[in-house]
Amino acid sequence: MKTKSKLVIIPTYNEIENIEAITRAVFGLEGGYHILIIDDGSPDGTARAVKKIQKEFPDRLFLIEREGKLGLGTAYILGFKWALGKGYDFIFEMDADFSHDPKDLPRLLAACGKGGADFAIGSRYADGVSVVNWPISRIIMSYYASVYTRTVLGTKIKDSTAGFLCYSRRVLEGINLDDIRMKGYGFQIEMKYTAVKKGFKVAEVPVIFVNRKAGTSKMSGSIFGEAFWGVIGLRFRKF
Repeated sequence: MKTKSKLVIIPTYNEIENIEAITRAVFGLEGGYHILIIDDGSPDGTARAVKKIQKEFPDRLFLIEREGKLGLGTAYILGFKWALGKGYDFIFEMDADFSHDPKDLPRLLAACGKGGADFAIGSRYADGVSVVNWPISRIIMSYYASVYTRTVLGTKIKDSTAGFLCYSRRVLEGINLDDIRMKGYGFQIEMKYTAVKKGFKVAEVPVIFVNRKAGTSKMSGSIFGEAFWGVIGLRFRKF
């Protein structure tokens, strides 16, 4: 597998406390992972921190700066298009706050590269509930959001809202990325559902999700609401 084949996309907003550590953790893995940071105008200086690290890793660390908070979904769509244009074979989604363990990246890659899946989900619910340090109310909301999504959309995915994934290039090429409508966490549901309806094979890899220790969560009621109503819209959309 060529060095340039793996890109980890990390959207950021006010992640100054995590960005250097998560970058070095990914670069500490074997296999030559590259990272694309997409920063939405973080006032805390996240982008400036990335630029400093780029001097050490000029061929592996890339940065796109956007003005203002434009949404998780639009950040990933931009990153996907960038990755396809640069020729990457496997494209990962991952948060900056260590809720997703970088050491699980090779496991997601193996599910696609060796396991035969077209895309792999780092799943909190593939083997019971694997969440650490979340309040029980958020665990219940997240778990039953996936149950709700699975019921309405008729899929077998146990963690439909997961944001820790590996996509093979063929999946992103097979989806019209401009047709993905949801911008917040509903984006995660829409991408997975679209990929499954297109006939791509999915694997759920059990992971342990650990709540962030530094920085502030970006979850809000409006984000949850978009996902709730968006699932109903997806159910009746024609493919």
